[in-house]
Amino acid sequence: MKLAILSDIHANREAFEACLGDAERRGAQRLVILGDIVGYGADPNWTARRAMDLAQAGAVVIKGNHDEAALTERGGMSAHAAAAAAWTRGVLDAEAKTFLDALPLEVEEEDRLYVHAGGLEPAKWHYVTDAEDARASIDATHSRVTFCGHVHVPALYGLTAAAKLVSFRPVAEIPVPLMRPRRWLAVLGAVGQPRDGEPAAAYAIYDTASSELTTLRVPYDIAAAAEKIRNAGLPERLASRLFQGR
Repeated sequence: MKLAILSDIHANREAFEACLGDAERRGAQRLVILGDIVGYGADPNWTARRAMDLAQAGAVVIKGNHDEAALTERGGMSAHAAAAAAWTRGVLDAEAKTFLDALPLEVEEEDRLYVHAGGLEPAKWHYVTDAEDARASIDATHSRVTFCGHVHVPALYGLTAAAKLVSFRPVAEIPVPLMRPRRWLAVLGAVGQPRDGEPAAAYAIYDTASSELTTLRVPYDIAAAAEKIRNAGLPERLASRLFQGR
């Protein structure tokens, strides 16, 4: 089965639509959304409702920290993130809030774990930014492959049978076999707000038969998404960074 795995939508309708269309063209048979459906962007009701429709059709949908922040004020966020969260709380409709509130923090399926911020204490939203973080996440689970998002930069970490951890940055369109007996942590890039210097939306397709993971980049109408952010009165930085992929 081909799984399209998306993370960090961040209320970016244009990027979300572009990735969903690309996944359909590539023959994806199931969708997995790893959280942060809202936050930062200007279309939170649309992206929440689209995720809700996909969940009803069989997609796995996980809660992210920005989804939580859209329901109740929480600390630990940057000034721009906090401003966007407050704005989102004010515009989200009741149906969207109910949907986001009910989302699980993690879902385990066969040999895979889906989670927003890593396998170590999912509710604490730890960032996986290096090998030490990755090892802590892998050690906290028993799944062979963990898929997470949260950091907006694609990365792969593999733990060998000899407990050696290897890490590398995946290259778009190049399948990577997640070989046994290694255990893996795959950090997905962001659909709605990439931060690796590449503005195109990021997601991945995982083939459960071959255990191959392919990272993908999808161009979208950045100008339209940015203009909506400006028109909503959100911080200018949230619009300008889309063009930079930072």
